[in-house]
Amino acid sequence: MTTAEVKAMAALHPQKKKSFGRWFREVGWRHLVAWVVILYAIFPILYILSTSLSNDGSIQNGTLFGAFNLSNYAELFTSKDYPFLTWAWNTVYIASIVAVVSVFMSALAAYAFSRLRFAGRRVGLLSLILIQMFPSILGLVAIFGMLSTLTDFLPAIGLGTHAGLILVYLGGSLGAGTYLMYGFFNTVPIEIDEAARMDGASHAQIFFTIILRLVAPILAVMALLSFIGTTSDFVLASIVLEKQESLTLAVGLGGLIGNPFSKDWAMFSAGAVLAATPIVILFIALQKYIVSGLVGGAVKG
Repeated sequence: MTTAEVKAMAALHPQKKKSFGRWFREVGWRHLVAWVVILYAIFPILYILSTSLSNDGSIQNGTLFGAFNLSNYAELFTSKDYPFLTWAWNTVYIASIVAVVSVFMSALAAYAFSRLRFAGRRVGLLSLILIQMFPSILGLVAIFGMLSTLTDFLPAIGLGTHAGLILVYLGGSLGAGTYLMYGFFNTVPIEIDEAARMDGASHAQIFFTIILRLVAPILAVMALLSFIGTTSDFVLASIVLEKQESLTLAVGLGGLIGNPFSKDWAMFSAGAVLAATPIVILFIALQKYIVSGLVGGAVKG
């Protein structure tokens, strides 16, 4: 049917305009639900931002953005009691080390499970799934006990050290990262490996020169998720770290509202806004890579 015939048929049978009731039943209610969800999600953000600009330290604001005071942000950078920049540096370098090392370790394990056949392979995969079913909070007592014992023999990786906290984060991220990468590694055709082996390449050469380049999206996704998870963690960091100058942002800002008699919600909100802004920008900028990396591993298991 040509374009002219289509236009002629449309002229003979014009479409009736939908009534508001019919439009709302078919499409409109979806827009209403979407706006309700958006407002529900964005209200806490606006409330925290409004609190960070308030004149007093109370969180009970009568109206949103009733004041516009930047002194809370300025005090974070100038106060000697709250070394905000030190906390930020601690958070960035701990999260960066955890992201890089955890991605590398998970990639090695995922490649072994995906390409190699060895005794205990199936049991290992099932164990990874089983471990993820238990909440990580169950291991807090064991983690504290092990680090306390290590403090007596190896104080460099015991309680109160960044190295000990990094080791805890690496152990927690290895299981989930390995299983997520395992699904993505399975999408890479094994014929590539076979062709490389016929040319005399070893498993190490195949992994570093071929496979890592093909699975770059999932590596970026895992690094980003690991970085975000580490920067937002409070429970583990509050258990391991002790000294004021060694705290991360989450633990340091938590101290602003830890004292029931001197809670400074305004400064806490200002610190939360500053801490969350770079993460939000990074997440939005890499959103398409996150979606493609996560969905890519779900094609073949």
